Amino acid sequence: MVCGGVAAFRDVTKRKEDEREIQKLSDELEHRVIVRTAQLETANKELEAFSYSVSHDLRAPLRHIGGFSKLLVEEFASSLDPIAQYYVERIQSGTQKMGLLVDELLNLARVGRHALSLQPYSLNSIVAEVIAILQPDSQGRHVKWVIADLPAVECDPVLVKQVFQNLLANALKFTRPRVGASESSQAGMRPPTLRTVIEVTHKEQDGQPVFMVRDNGVGFSMKYVDKLFGVFQRLHSAEEFEGTGIGLVTVQRIVQKHGGRVWAQGEPDKGATFYFTLGVEKQVQSKNKATIAGGQS
Repeated sequence: MVCGGVAAFRDVTKRKEDEREIQKLSDELEHRVIVRTAQLETANKELEAFSYSVSHDLRAPLRHIGGFSKLLVEEFASSLDPIAQYYVERIQSGTQKMGLLVDELLNLARVGRHALSLQPYSLNSIVAEVIAILQPDSQGRHVKWVIADLPAVECDPVLVKQVFQNLLANALKFTRPRVGASESSQAGMRPPTLRTVIEVTHKEQDGQPVFMVRDNGVGFSMKYVDKLFGVFQRLHSAEEFEGTGIGLVTVQRIVQKHGGRVWAQGEPDKGATFYFTLGVEKQVQSKNKATIAGGQS
């Protein structure tokens, strides 16, 4: 009996020592995670401040370059030989592209500095507003917008509008080869061409809505999917499609700021689908119009 009691006591003692050791390791790991997270947040803030400062300071010299090159063309165009005119055009084109890049960098920095202002909001009203903004980009094209009845969610409407604007602008851009069927083609005068179809919908996954923006554009190969959300990473050349490689980074930053995540699927020449969540635990029912700040579209 004594030997059995001693053995049991030793087992209990050993178990308690193991539990204390596990708890110690767990506390150390948690402390390291907290420290590392704080370091990353500090680094991100410093990087955002640096990006904002550099981008802001670049604006003035860019304006000077653009302004003086424009004056050069206006006042001396007749005396410039073709080679000189070509050089000036290249300067103006480069200045415009650099200006766009600076604006995108400033916008990305502002997203990081923007304090979330969460409120119940209708996503359909946001999508409708974005489509209206993008209307000039779709003029002359047959674009079919398929917009589902989206749930209202608690979000920052200013930032979420930027998410939809970037994703829908990309969808319009990368569906540009889909010219669209004209009236004459529908009448049988010539074979119809593939038209642009852009969808905005959602599905439930693990009790949370997953929002989707799908198009039937040029798509991309999944072996390059990891490059999609990298700064300045582009899967298509500037000659094919314009862009800065910052739009999707901005989308990812906003989604993460809401506690969500974003990912994509695509196939060459068969379109792309972008998925994102907003990490909102409590969803607002779209039928409860009294609580919706943005109204229904």
